[in-house]
Amino acid sequence: MHQIDRIISNALEEDIHTGDITTQSLQLVQRTVSGFLKAKEGMTVCGLQVAERVFKALDKEMTFSSELTDGDQVDSGTILATFAGDAAQLLQGERVALNLMQRMSGVATLTAQYVRAVAGTKARIVDTRKTTPGLRVLEKYAVRVGGGINHRTGLYDGVLIKENHIAASGGIMEAVRRSRSYIPHTLKIEIETESLADVQEALSAGADIIMLDNMDLLTMGEAVRIIAGRAVIEASGGVNLSTVRAIAETGVDIISVGALTHSAPAMDISMLLEGA
Repeated sequence: MHQIDRIISNALEEDIHTGDITTQSLQLVQRTVSGFLKAKEGMTVCGLQVAERVFKALDKEMTFSSELTDGDQVDSGTILATFAGDAAQLLQGERVALNLMQRMSGVATLTAQYVRAVAGTKARIVDTRKTTPGLRVLEKYAVRVGGGINHRTGLYDGVLIKENHIAASGGIMEAVRRSRSYIPHTLKIEIETESLADVQEALSAGADIIMLDNMDLLTMGEAVRIIAGRAVIEASGGVNLSTVRAIAETGVDIISVGALTHSAPAMDISMLLEGA
């Protein structure tokens, strides 16, 4: 939770900085108000606790309650949460709370759409490192809420040898050899491949996970046949809601989708005070 608190603190500092001039000018001294967060479109809800933490960072005595949990599907008009607290503090936290919750709900909603699109296949939807700088922990949580799974969190927790690593190392075989001699036995090695020849070399090198990057469906299907369960197969590149089902039906194990985090639209959520 310390990482989330840092995100919230930085966001509040960015927005409030030396003070909320508008709220200060209204001189709302110790005025208690109540209100609610409302969905203005259908969505997969995500970020309720984050929104609560934003408000409580400013007003520890405020109350925040919801009958929903992250991952619930709601329609437009649904009341997501109710709250009561110091008017000035709630007004100062409004935009940060909404920004984070709208972003997280957007990621969760888009992920859920991809997960539904591959239902009935063995393929699982995973995210990438194509996240908003500073918000990765929240966005990857939102992917899980939407029914997806997380790929590596950062450069520090997984070996993924891509085309530039391969070029710098002198080939797939040499790249895997070097990596295997360095990493602990608890880590797996993933190799990015762009052709069937690359796939064969990755298998010979002993890669644990083979990424099929930007392959057409016929080539991808042949790669799945060649690998034949000897490595986990990840499909990547050219994935969208129109293509993901066909990709899943080739028999790949996981499908990584950068769009989950780099292109998810923010959901429309509003905050209203009673009487507004």
